[in-house]
Amino acid sequence: MKRSASALEIPEIQVETRGQVPPDAARYAREKVQAVLGQTREPILFARVKLTRTANPATERPVIAQANVDVNGRPARAHTAGETETQAIDLLEERLSGQLARLAQHWEARRGKTTAPGEHEWRHGDEPTYRPDYYPRPVEERQVIRHKSFSLARETPDEAAFELESMDYGFHLFTDADSGEDSVLYRAGPTGYRLAQVRPHPAPDRRVAVPLTVSDVPAPRLDVEGAKQRLEIAGLPFVFFADAATGRGNVLYHRYDGHYGLITPVE
Repeated sequence: MKRSASALEIPEIQVETRGQVPPDAARYAREKVQAVLGQTREPILFARVKLTRTANPATERPVIAQANVDVNGRPARAHTAGETETQAIDLLEERLSGQLARLAQHWEARRGKTTAPGEHEWRHGDEPTYRPDYYPRPVEERQVIRHKSFSLARETPDEAAFELESMDYGFHLFTDADSGEDSVLYRAGPTGYRLAQVRPHPAPDRRVAVPLTVSDVPAPRLDVEGAKQRLEIAGLPFVFFADAATGRGNVLYHRYDGHYGLITPVE
């Protein structure tokens, strides 16, 4: 049985640093995140902050701040970058506060205490503003250094949008609950989302609360090398493709260190 927020204190916030991060930045990050978590009404089961200062002097915002939180069994994540540790942490505080507010609203709606979030409450309009810069690694040096494989969640586009926002992802790979198609959802323009599928179903079977457009172009059938070529030619942060061997939806994406990440579904 889950306890109420009043019966559970916030656990110690783990702070990890990488690169030339001054010692007082860790303390500042802990205090800022502690203040945000203290405003929640759900138990905080885990909290971790990572502060990274990149070594590349050409990076405009070399400090990356990331927070991962478990709120009563529901994960939340925030990711920002700044010119200094203080700026990155202040932005992280603001962003994490918004993530937790969305989680709280979602819980209230599920309990029947409020209406479901409207379209303007699903998004934060400054999404690209504080994203970390990509390290300009030469193409010939780039490798797939992170390969994540897991069972895709079976969700509606609304649920996928909530997952994308609460975890602060740039995209979200899932299986559409109605069509059964492997799909990817990502932000499109300042006010909406775009849905791409292995085999497109342009008309969702149910009413969608979030502002959504659906691509009518099938996912290209590629191997990983072909996906790399398409990613570089298109100049996009990720490419969604149907694996040439399995036919399942995969995503190859640019990592902030200049290498690639690959997400594949478990068969």
